[in-house]
Amino acid sequence: MSAPSPLSDNSRYEQACDQAIAMCDGNLRSTIKALIMANEYLEIELEELQAAIAAGCVPARASRVESDAA
Repeated sequence: MSAPSPLSDNSRYEQACDQAIAMCDGNLRSTIKALIMANEYLEIELEELQAAIAAGCVPARASRVESDAA
């Protein structure tokens, strides 16, 4: 499988930007605010998952996959 070309990656990002702006009715400030909020949410979720892993907790999804494979 070949790596995507930089041009196709750029096109994907351009489409994502257009979509985000459209979802905020063309308001760039609202778009940036929404993206910052989404990023903060994902950072918090990542920190919670890292803490759970450090505490020895296994995510439920991984547990089901292991039991299904047995």
